[in-house]
Amino acid sequence: QVQLVESGGGLVQAGGSLRLSCVVSGSIISLKHMGWYRQAPGKQRELVASITIAGRTNYADSVKGRFSISRDSAKNTVYLQMDSLKPEDTAVYYCNGAVVPFDSWGQGTQVTVSS
Repeated sequence: QVQLVESGGGLVQAGGSLRLSCVVSGSIISLKHMGWYRQAPGKQRELVASITIAGRTNYADSVKGRFSISRDSAKNTVYLQMDSLKPEDTAVYYCNGAVVPFDSWGQGTQVTVSS
């Protein structure tokens, strides 16, 4: 069974940075398109960044130029570098498959950006 463990969230002021990590067990991330999602209170979960098997990255317009997704295949870990954070980035962040999510989701990591 696949397990996803996200970490690295926290409280940060607007303009600050955070780096999220997602350790994956039970699946090899280099063989799967992976992504970072977020869900703000009262809103649907949305995909904000993805990385393909070939290493191509794609971003939602709302985070383009500020967020960067990467992976370390040796550690089976996916990262999300978030810079120039805005209050509207406040959400719980999750990682999962980008095209075909795994059946299970991790607990997520809370990111709160104060103005």
